[in-house]
Amino acid sequence: MLRHLLRTSDLSPGDLARLLELAADFKREPYRARERLRSETVVLYFNKPSTRTRISFETAVARLGATPIGVGPGDLQLGRGETIEDTARTLSRYARAFVVRTYAHADVERFAAASAIPVVNALTDAHHPCQSLADLLTLREQRGALQRLRVAYVGAGNNVSHSLIEAAALAGMRIAVATPERYAPDPGVVAGAERLARTTGAALELGRDPRAAVRGADAVYTDAWISMGDPEAERAERLAALRSYQVDAALLSAAKPDAVFMHCLPQHRGEEVTAEVVDGPRSVVFDQAENRLHTEVAVLSALLDGALEGSAC
Repeated sequence: MLRHLLRTSDLSPGDLARLLELAADFKREPYRARERLRSETVVLYFNKPSTRTRISFETAVARLGATPIGVGPGDLQLGRGETIEDTARTLSRYARAFVVRTYAHADVERFAAASAIPVVNALTDAHHPCQSLADLLTLREQRGALQRLRVAYVGAGNNVSHSLIEAAALAGMRIAVATPERYAPDPGVVAGAERLARTTGAALELGRDPRAAVRGADAVYTDAWISMGDPEAERAERLAALRSYQVDAALLSAAKPDAVFMHCLPQHRGEEVTAEVVDGPRSVVFDQAENRLHTEVAVLSALLDGALEGSAC
C-alpha cells in the first residue's frame, strides 16, 4: 500500500489510472465525499509562495469535509531548531494528512519517513507530482486516450519536467524533451523513466532542438525559465541560453494542427511563451489549473483509503 505521494513514480500504472478516474468522478460530483473527513484536519505547510497549490489544496481538503490548517516556517518550531522527524511525529497525532511545499526534496522524504499520516509533496525543487496528475487529466479530456499521445516539453529541465516525464512513462505516452545541455532534466529521473517505459510501452526522447521535439506533437508544454530558488545571478545567463526555446506561434505550428498548449503557471509572457500563444484558442492552461483541485481531492482520498498499491520499483 502506498502511504505517501512524494514523486509521480511512487505510483504504479494502475494507481495512475485509478487516480485519473477518481479525479474525473470528483470533477463531475465535487461534493460526493463531503463527509469523508468531517471534524478532521489536514496540515498544509508552505515554505514557498503559492497561488494555485495553496488555494486548490485548501479547497480540496474542505471538499472532503476537513479543516485545512495552513502554516509556514515561522509558525512551527522547525524555525527554532526542532527536527523534521519530531515535527512529523507530533503532527501525526493531530491531523489526518500533511501537505508540504518546500525546497529540498530530501526534507519531504525525511518527514514522510517519520510520519504516521499520509504526506503529499505539493512541490519541491526536484518534483511536482500533483501538477503532473492535473496535466494528464487535462490531456485525457482534451485529446483522449493517453497511450497514443505525443507530448513535447521545451525549455528548462526542472521539477515540472521531471514529474511530467515520470507521468508520461507511467501512462505509456510518448514524450519529447528539448532543453539546453546545461539545463537538461536530472539523469537519475530520466534513467528511472526509461526503465519504466520498457514495461509500459512509453517512449522518451531527449534532445536540444525544440522544433524537432514539437514536430507532430499533440501538446506543447513549457514552464518558467526562472524558478523560485534559482540564483538571481544566473538570470541573464539562463535567459540567453533559453531564448531559442520560447514557445511562439512559429514553434507551435510545428505541432499537430489541433495541438494544445500547456503551462503549469505562473507564466511569463515574452519569456518562455508569447502572449499570442498563451492567450490563444489552443491554450488549456486554466483547465490544468482547475484540474489541480480535482486531482488533489483524488490523491488525498485515495491515500487515506489505502487505495494505492505503489510502484514495484
